[in-house]
Amino acid sequence: MLPALIAVLLILAGYLATTLTSRKKHPPLPPGPPRKPIIGNLNDLPRPGQKDWLHWLKHKELYGPISSLSVFGQTIIILNEARHAVDLLEKRSAIHSSRPQQNFAEMSGWDNVLGSVKSTERLRETRKNLHREIGSNKSVARFNDVQTAEVGRFLVRVLASPGNLIQHIRKEAGAIILKMGYGYTVEPHARDPLVDLADRALEDFSVAMLPATYAVDFIPILRYLPAWFPGAGFVRTARQYKKTVTAFSDLPYAFVRKQMREGRFAPSFLSNLLEDQPELERGSEAEVTVKWSAASLYAGGADTTVSSIATFFQAMALFPDVQRKAQAELDSLLGPATRLPTFDDRENLPYINALVKEVFRWHPVVPLDLSHVSVQDDVYEGYWIPKGASILANIWAFTHDPATYPDPDAFRPERFLPTSAAAAAATGGAAGETGSEQRDPHFLIFGFGRRVCPGRNLADANVFLTIAQALTVFRIRAPEQQSVGKEWKPVFLPGVISHPVPAGLRIEPRSERHRELVREVERVFPWEESHAGELEGLEF
Repeated sequence: MLPALIAVLLILAGYLATTLTSRKKHPPLPPGPPRKPIIGNLNDLPRPGQKDWLHWLKHKELYGPISSLSVFGQTIIILNEARHAVDLLEKRSAIHSSRPQQNFAEMSGWDNVLGSVKSTERLRETRKNLHREIGSNKSVARFNDVQTAEVGRFLVRVLASPGNLIQHIRKEAGAIILKMGYGYTVEPHARDPLVDLADRALEDFSVAMLPATYAVDFIPILRYLPAWFPGAGFVRTARQYKKTVTAFSDLPYAFVRKQMREGRFAPSFLSNLLEDQPELERGSEAEVTVKWSAASLYAGGADTTVSSIATFFQAMALFPDVQRKAQAELDSLLGPATRLPTFDDRENLPYINALVKEVFRWHPVVPLDLSHVSVQDDVYEGYWIPKGASILANIWAFTHDPATYPDPDAFRPERFLPTSAAAAAATGGAAGETGSEQRDPHFLIFGFGRRVCPGRNLADANVFLTIAQALTVFRIRAPEQQSVGKEWKPVFLPGVISHPVPAGLRIEPRSERHRELVREVERVFPWEESHAGELEGLEF
């Protein structure tokens, strides 16, 4: 009874403080739905399981490209046009780059990952660590051999069991990032404990980090409710999430520390950081920063590219003409199934490069950017943005704005080719020029300002090579329909990271020669012994 009474008093105090503040002279807030006393727009927030990017897009029609809400006195600003996100989150990033106090994420143990770090010093150090290893195309190129081997092994797995496509994509992404981050080799033919751990943890992350969703984020005292208290199911959920995220960050860290003590470690992102700081005190801020720098790489690389690659396969099944044009360009460059494309071929594959951009645009991995928080009052286009306001950038709305991308629901790589190259692609020829007719989605989908994703070069490289090699050897078709006349369409799940629902696609070699080309991968990149057995008994 006492916690509930205190919560009510705090809500009332917040409401009164906001009301008094609103009487001061300042421009109006952006328009939005009517606010109720005390709770404000609590009932206007997206419901659990709802696609929040579509929920907020309705604000654009109702209130314009910039809108606002207030929940228990906390202001939320919604941006539904890209130019406003660039103006506020890029050009004014010094005052709009903090993160909100996300109590549920903190209770769940996700407050240390790069995407939610509030500490300016830890943010700076983590970004510096990541930039050093994967911050440029040149630094990412150091891992080309790792990516080439794992993409090839992905092709082998798909050839053997095409019905397990999503598992194969997760294995590929996990194998790359675990090798780069920790020098860890995954189980080649069975489920891998660290890949499975990442899957569980990032499913939790996608729920725990949802902005403007949990009552405890607006009523902080609720976090102190006992787990048995009526309505405190979120407390039990957060505790379970925290167990998983602790293992996610600490288990691979313990693996590398043990290998380094025994003098048999493989060079990796984490081992490089630990060699620079050999005397890290256990539990210190410096150790937490190093541990979570690696875990942030692990988190970013283990799930985001999975969504993009899975989206690519479904787009090819839905738009077979695009698949044929892409394969015509590959065949023109490579010849009749003589070899797989490499990173060195990229500059000669303009249509494939345009296709990669269209995958990122058609369904962005993070449709609604994580909240930015203003650290001081600001005025923008006549609207007041108060200190402490959360700013939500609707990335899906940006990449589906018909004013920027005509016919946005169509999958058209040609939109990123110059006129002459687009004409060549339309006739099935090889497009010989590069360029961009419409805005490059890379500048929209990876976040903004000081919060832009540091792994964007790595993600782009991985998605390119996977797409290019998969299209070289496979024909991708839609699932067989269970009922005549019913058209198949991809379905995407809600969450911070949005994935397509597995669809039972039909994937087969384009020819016997293409089948043999995939089988040759096992000779070029023999399977390696896994480190999975070394995880047993590790203390963390």
